[in-house]
Amino acid sequence: MNNKNISVGTSGIEEIQLTHQRQGHFLNQRQAFSPDDQYLVFDNRNEDSKIGENGSIQLVDVQSQEIQTIYRLDHQTSYGPGTGAASFHPKKNEVVFIHGLMNASPDQPYGLTERFAMQVNIEANTATPLEARNVREPYTKGALRGGSHAYSYSADGRFVSFTYNDAVLAKESRTNPQVHDLRTVGAFFTDHQVLIDGQKNEENFDGNAFAVLLARVTHSPQPGSDEINKAYEEGWVGNAGYTKRDGQQQRSALAFLGDVISSSGVKTTEVFVVDLPENGSALMEQVDAGSNTALPSVPAGVEQRRLTFAGRNNFHGVQGPRQWLRSSPDGAFIYFYSQDEKGVIQICAVSPNGGNINWVTKNDFSADTSFSLSPDGKYLAYGAGEAIYLTRISDGTTLQVLPAPTGLAKGLTNINWSNAGYTLAYNRKVDHGDQAFYQVFKLDLSTLINTIL
Repeated sequence: MNNKNISVGTSGIEEIQLTHQRQGHFLNQRQAFSPDDQYLVFDNRNEDSKIGENGSIQLVDVQSQEIQTIYRLDHQTSYGPGTGAASFHPKKNEVVFIHGLMNASPDQPYGLTERFAMQVNIEANTATPLEARNVREPYTKGALRGGSHAYSYSADGRFVSFTYNDAVLAKESRTNPQVHDLRTVGAFFTDHQVLIDGQKNEENFDGNAFAVLLARVTHSPQPGSDEINKAYEEGWVGNAGYTKRDGQQQRSALAFLGDVISSSGVKTTEVFVVDLPENGSALMEQVDAGSNTALPSVPAGVEQRRLTFAGRNNFHGVQGPRQWLRSSPDGAFIYFYSQDEKGVIQICAVSPNGGNINWVTKNDFSADTSFSLSPDGKYLAYGAGEAIYLTRISDGTTLQVLPAPTGLAKGLTNINWSNAGYTLAYNRKVDHGDQAFYQVFKLDLSTLINTIL
């Protein structure tokens, strides 16, 4: 491994702080850039866990640094409703973000099952639920019954993935020990509106998309099997899917992390994938709306496949800091963190067809932030010890592109690549007197990449 340390002074790279107000400016961990890379979307929480206390979504112009508010709750309180974790549509000036229930109260605050997907059309200045929600019988097919989050648009914008907890099952589990609210993943079909059955109110409402769960979870996985009790941190495979072993193109696939139990009873986290059929309408017809004791069904034709296996070839399962799976633009590889034989967290890759695991990085330090993939699929960016690193995937060359700051900034997180070119955006906390606030920074790597890598 060729590890080079390049300082700001020798590389000509200088980070630019885009926001300065005494409030949080919290980027999502992906899809924070607008389609034309002119804007970054963020929420105003100042701690990762404080979505329930934040009531606004804003944009910053990457060039002028002008800030505009695109959504604000006038009745935001410490218990909700709450907004945050905004993602830009890849082709439209639209964003989707987590939104708490409008009737949030001290007795029913923002929480895992008390939230939904809100979508804002920036040009039309309209906000409507992307997600239909129905937690009252009769349940509605295509509507969710609880709390979705961690939204990610597919490259063509047709689908939005989500992670999910079910309010109906969470309530039932309080009195029925046979029922469990298990985290799973799914996708919204954005061109199929859902009108719920029964009366509408602040907990039950129509949505602009049809929701389908895509991972099967069970409370007690059989040891040594591929059964999982949690599915999470998903990501779309390829800009147009991936090529199967038989040469056929699978146009839509979702990868996710799943927790399994080994034959010796040890929990490990593995990479899974599900293929979505070409005929989305047929898939939607195969699901039911769930019951008081069961999640809405996964379509019969959707099968999840396990791609990684702890214990084989010195692989110890997915490990490291919180991460969301990324895929190369052609879908050939899915990237994730694992721990090498020396205990160092490295970035690895596996094909959506399965097979051997490739160790992309061979660093002598462990990454401690989530990682992000350049739009051309050639470079990975991530942080360690407040410094930013770049790895060229083709040969594993790693460069320190920005050292840890010596001033008042800390808490590097939420590294995003622009949709074109080589610009990074990310968060750091900057001291403002007796307080520190998350601010947005950008870093242009085009000169470095074109001259050194």
